[in-house]
Amino acid sequence: MDFEYSDRVNELKAHLEEFMRRFVLPMNQVWHHEAQQGRFPLQIVEPLKVKARSAELWNLFLPTLREDEPGTRLSNLEYAPLAEIMGRIPWSSEVFNCNAPDTGNIEMLHRVATDDQYARWLRPLLDGDIRSCFSMTEPDVASSDATNIQTSIRREADVYVINGRKWFTTGALHPHCKFSILMGLTDENPDTPVHRRQSMVIVPLDTPGMRIVRNIPIMQHVAPEGHCEIEFRNVRVPLTNLLGEEGGGFALAQARLGPGRVHHCMRTIGQCELAIELMCERALSRKAFGKYLSGYANVQDWVAESRVEIDQARLYILQAAALIDRSGNQAARVQVSAIKLVAARLQTRVLDRAIQVFGAMGLTPDTPLAALWTWGRGLRFADGPDEVHLRVVARHEFEKAKATLGATAAYYTAPNLS
Repeated sequence: MDFEYSDRVNELKAHLEEFMRRFVLPMNQVWHHEAQQGRFPLQIVEPLKVKARSAELWNLFLPTLREDEPGTRLSNLEYAPLAEIMGRIPWSSEVFNCNAPDTGNIEMLHRVATDDQYARWLRPLLDGDIRSCFSMTEPDVASSDATNIQTSIRREADVYVINGRKWFTTGALHPHCKFSILMGLTDENPDTPVHRRQSMVIVPLDTPGMRIVRNIPIMQHVAPEGHCEIEFRNVRVPLTNLLGEEGGGFALAQARLGPGRVHHCMRTIGQCELAIELMCERALSRKAFGKYLSGYANVQDWVAESRVEIDQARLYILQAAALIDRSGNQAARVQVSAIKLVAARLQTRVLDRAIQVFGAMGLTPDTPLAALWTWGRGLRFADGPDEVHLRVVARHEFEKAKATLGATAAYYTAPNLS
């Protein structure tokens, strides 16, 4: 088993790290200043996008990229360490056209878009000219079970009429966001299998009846691109806006989540690496009760535990990425659930330790720690809550056990006295 990155990946890593150091990091404070004023910093991001595309650091996430499409075709395993580097500055993924939810939407459109959908929506996304969002979660049902979704997509002559309410629609307030991919109910017949009742449709953001109700703060942190609650009231879109086939929405949603979870998890690794670097610098430079914090056993334990846990998680995530590349999303379903669970919990643990080393300063916006902890806590819900992923892993273990039930009998050591 080879744990080393290929020469190609190492070259791309060095290239990306240099780009981040020269162009992205110097703009980080300015970006945050603008964002705190409630403005999305287009004047920062757009020129950086031009530089990134010229540097051939563009659309790195899409293994199925065609020769006539802009970007660099990388496998999930090749892209993973690059996502880690981008994760250190969370807003930087958009610079390289590798930001969620666009990546997931691009993957879906790449799979099922018609020629018209490709020209109108997918190609501008690949070129970075527009942004998109994804409307799935609903406030009135437990959306961790996607079969609960109640937003109605009713067919009337040559249009779909949409009624419902969504929330946590990330990116809906981005100035360049032009459409949402919405998942809703197209078949309310109780005799239809529950996983065949949902469909996905493209809804342009300027469609009458679609209204952004509010940008929902996450743990008091307000994202300028928005985590929005959206109302759909008699929203009418043409039948040609259907993605794939009617009843295929649940399957599309599941396919969308595999690579995206790898991306999230590797960005988490990057953020944890940043946290441990900050924690060590603080411990080496801050004194309490006559000695540097680095001299205290509990701080040493926090640093050591963080290092071991980060490296364990990274290997697990890379294994899942390699399995997706080799055997597809479905074959890696259990591993993808496992890494999502591991990475989100890792982030809150490591960031919590780093905040403790910084003291009260760690709670303020003066460091990235509080915001990164917030995102780690949010990640325990995004793309499925911990409990769903625990259930997936446990079911798999029970299925394996059923197949070999009784095989452990010889390991019991108590004598048979009957």
